[in-house]
Formats: sequence, structure tokens, C-alpha cells
Amino acid sequence: MSQMHIVEKALREMILGLEVGPGERLTERWIESRFGASRTPVRAALLRLETEGLICRDGRGWTVSPINLAELEQIAVYREAVEVAAVRLTSALADRSAADVIKAMLDSCDTATPREEWHRVGMDFHIELARLSGNEFLFRAVRDAMTRLSRARWLEVRDEAALGRAWSEHHAILAAVRAGDADAAAARLSAHIAGSRDRLVTSLHNDRRGLRARGFAVVAA
Repeated sequence: MSQMHIVEKALREMILGLEVGPGERLTERWIESRFGASRTPVRAALLRLETEGLICRDGRGWTVSPINLAELEQIAVYREAVEVAAVRLTSALADRSAADVIKAMLDSCDTATPREEWHRVGMDFHIELARLSGNEFLFRAVRDAMTRLSRARWLEVRDEAALGRAWSEHHAILAAVRAGDADAAAARLSAHIAGSRDRLVTSLHNDRRGLRARGFAVVAA
């Protein structure tokens, strides 16, 4: 693996895992020292992360992008368009047995499961459901949207009630897919995305002061 890919992968994991928080400054010199990489691959890695919306330019340096509440609203609209299209295709498949793997993935989480795993499986549920559609463009679109939502969703998994509700809705969506009921799957998925958006935006808006105290930047536009 090249230096660029090593730095890119490590920084992405640090950003999505909130090891470096929204609004935190990054310098090329610190990254070079941290990963023992030279300037050119570090800059290339930063440019790739910029295209994902995870970092942004800040003068001559870089800043981890703040969590943007307006962007979360826009992503929800985008997600509904692409995920509903994907779930309809998946529900219409003659052979839907691959959905059993997603059910096993959901069933693997219980009260003893670490929050990190709940977060990962919740993300993978949507990505893998889109992958089953067989449409590579819809799959990539869903994967990109979930990546952009990852940091905000990580904050959401602190809420036990929201986490339990999301898991119940995931199971209901999957049950409709496995039954081949495209209309029910689409309706349940639409309601899930809208509900998740409303809860997430409200939670982040109400907790902006607390998040700022932890050094996390949350903006409304």
C-alpha cells in the first residue's frame, strides 16, 4: 500500500471515529510526523479526503469539516431517492437469499456489543442492502452518503432509545425485502430515513453547546 493510501485510510478512520473532532485543525507537518510520510503523499491524501467532505481548507492549513445540520437535511433527501430505488430493485430479485447475511449481521448485535460495532453494523445495513440491488451506481451513492453521515451517526448511538428504534426499523425493512414486498420496504425505508434525520438533527441542535465544550464544531448552515 502506498504512503498516500496509508495516510488517507488512517486519517479517515481518525476523523470518522472522532479521534480528531469536527473543527479541529490539521497541519501537514503534524501528519508527516505522525505517519512518517513525505509531503507529496500527505497532500494527495488530504485532497482525497477533501473530495469526501471530511476536511476543508483553512488558510494554508486544513480543518476537519464541522458537522453541518443543513447538510444532514440535504443528505436525507438524497438518501431517500437512491436508497428507495435500490431497495425496490432488491425486493424484486427472484433470489433474495443473500438478504439472510444482512439479517445475521443485525442479529449479531446485543446488549454486550460495543457501541463501535453497533455503529458499524448500522452503517453496513444500508450499504449492503443497496449492494444487493446489483446497481453499482446506487450502491456507490449510498456508500458515499453513509460515509458523510458517519460522524453524526456516531454521536447518535449514545442514545439508547434512538438506537433501539433504529434497530427495530432495520428489521422491519429487511423483513419486507425478504418477503419481496417492494412497496412496504420502500415505505418503511422512507419513514426510517425521515425519522432518523429528524432525531439526529434535533439531538445535535439541542446538544450544540455540549458538543462545542468537547471541541466539536456543529454549524446550522
